[in-house]
Amino acid sequence: MTGNDRVRGQYEAYPYPHRKPADEAWRLVVGSPSHVLEINHYLFAGRRDLASGFRALFAGGGTGDGAIMLAQQLAWAGGDAEVVHLDLSDASQAIAKARAEARGLRNIRFVRGSLLDLPTLGLGSFDYIDCCGVLHHLESPEAGLEALVSALADGGGLGLMVYGQLGRSGVYDVQTMLRMIDGEDDGPARIARAKRLLADLPESNRLKRNPFIRDHLQGDDAGLYDLLLHSRDRAYTVPEVVALLESAGLAPTAWIEPGRYDPSSYLRNPDLKKRAVALPSADRAAFAELLAGNMKQHVVYAAPAGRVAAAVAVPDSPEAIPVLREQDATALARGLKPGGTLTATFDGLQLSYPLPRLGPAILSRVDGERDLAAIHKDLAAGNAKLGWETFKKDFDALYAGMNAINAMVIRYR
Repeated sequence: MTGNDRVRGQYEAYPYPHRKPADEAWRLVVGSPSHVLEINHYLFAGRRDLASGFRALFAGGGTGDGAIMLAQQLAWAGGDAEVVHLDLSDASQAIAKARAEARGLRNIRFVRGSLLDLPTLGLGSFDYIDCCGVLHHLESPEAGLEALVSALADGGGLGLMVYGQLGRSGVYDVQTMLRMIDGEDDGPARIARAKRLLADLPESNRLKRNPFIRDHLQGDDAGLYDLLLHSRDRAYTVPEVVALLESAGLAPTAWIEPGRYDPSSYLRNPDLKKRAVALPSADRAAFAELLAGNMKQHVVYAAPAGRVAAAVAVPDSPEAIPVLREQDATALARGLKPGGTLTATFDGLQLSYPLPRLGPAILSRVDGERDLAAIHKDLAAGNAKLGWETFKKDFDALYAGMNAINAMVIRYR
């Protein structure tokens, strides 16, 4: 049996992640990459109408989390956008199809196949390509990325997720031990053996001491198999992700969450902070990764290197519209105090950002429709002395923290 056959066999027996189509009645699984607001902000400068003529590919879409999320968001927006779900596992794709049917989604096309076959599948080109948790399982991630780029439309971009090396401390130790004592047993026997080994891990074991990896503790066989019994996977550091992208002529437009890849989110000493933030962008992200030590995966938006500088939206105009990614602005603003701090926790590490005096008042008026000019006008109606420059300074400070935790993005009409 070839390595590719083993990978396919795993996902036929243990579709991952484990999902129940009936759950679509009460929840939409959201995440990164591929949230509709993120795509527009980090790849199209906030100026693309994703509902009209937009095509997205989920290469190795698995049981459908990303494809279902984006297809639903695009369906809510109306228009003729299309999502293509490509996967080599019939079992995984069957679950994704059932989830789409449960939601009544008609904008997803399901194609059986490998992303490596993209140049010959005749699917056309795509404005956006998601490849989440797939490249690190390929014999040649470089060949996989090259195949993806071959299907990318001019002006398009990608959302990728690969495993992070530092946050997966101990995973490969246990993988190696299981291979050393493995036999030719079937999946259930291997899972049972893995559970016995996990139960016997001493307190000093690196996986036992790693608080960031939880898949093997969820009681989910598909998650345990994918984590510890996968026949082929590797993990990346930030410089290795950058090198992988460069091999296909790509460069990062953003790391998610942005604040996690910014040394100033962690450093308190002014001199250290000044030196770290002066590094080139890729080195800043690498420094932050080493500093935090808890990144178990890397989510990155990427585009052809020549268009990276113009890909990300910036609030540099009164016409910029701030949009909250998920949160309710009014409820969030009520919990914040002028001059206080905005905090968020990622893999056990809390990040804090200072709030400007006008922060809560501005935030309470962010509805995804009003632009900065309208928000300023509303605030100035109760304070005639509030000039644009003062307002914009406080908005920029609010936006810096909210975007750092991936809670606020920008769009334009």
